[in-house]
Amino acid sequence: MKKSSSRIAFEWFNAVFLVALCVVMLYPFLNVVASSVSNNSAVSRGRVTFYPIGFNLEAYKAVVRYQHIWTGYKNTILYTVVGTAINLIMTIAGAYPLSRKQFYGRGVFTFIVAFTMFFGGGLIPTYLVINAYGLLDTFWVMVIPGAISTYNMIIMRTFFQGIPVELEEAATIDGCNDIQTLWKVILPLSTASLMTIGMFYAVGHWNAWFNAVIYLRDSGRFPVQLWLRTIVLQNQVRDIVEGSGAVDTEAENLVADTIKFAVIVVAVLPILCVYPFVQKYFVKGVMIGSVKG
Repeated sequence: MKKSSSRIAFEWFNAVFLVALCVVMLYPFLNVVASSVSNNSAVSRGRVTFYPIGFNLEAYKAVVRYQHIWTGYKNTILYTVVGTAINLIMTIAGAYPLSRKQFYGRGVFTFIVAFTMFFGGGLIPTYLVINAYGLLDTFWVMVIPGAISTYNMIIMRTFFQGIPVELEEAATIDGCNDIQTLWKVILPLSTASLMTIGMFYAVGHWNAWFNAVIYLRDSGRFPVQLWLRTIVLQNQVRDIVEGSGAVDTEAENLVADTIKFAVIVVAVLPILCVYPFVQKYFVKGVMIGSVKG
């Protein structure tokens, strides 16, 4: 079938636009990576673009020897693993009943849940509630307050609604109760949605820093992103150099920007390595959960 001139023009425009969009999104990341391994003077003069100038790993050596980074890594991994597990359990527990037509009062509960997307108590009331429950400056303050996302629960509920009801009826005939049906029938068919929602939650926990700023006082519980914020915004680069034990070496001459770039790369690298393994589930999981009604 011959394409019309307008169709050809649209495809060319679409291709150029997408390439430009990719460049706009990739350039900042490539610039950060290149700057983190470039010569100190090239970085300070702003000569680095998307490729390194004068390969140099001294910034990474100093960052790796900085003990707080590893403490932050340990805390962030724990927050991410435990928090994501709690998120998925709570999301499934809320989405599955709301997806069943036989659930009495489903419409009322759905309205109550959706209401929280538009109205919230605010920061101060939330702080007072968390303080009243004794969660301040504890591990659980980083995983309990955000135990469920209304948006993600609605997506998963819509996904569950798309599963044929005949499968549940067959499981009921075989003697399964609701919990067994959920565990043995619904969840195995929801891998795409679970992986997608789980990745959303995991990225949120990995990047979390605001709750840590508000609720944590003990630096031993700080996540890696809070240390990153401290280094970048409060300019505590000297602490890294001194903490690395390399004050009398070449690391003493590292410019602030080089170390900042290295810390940024170290902080985001793990989640970037995980993403490709679940990327294939994204389109399928989100589209099925958002298109079907």
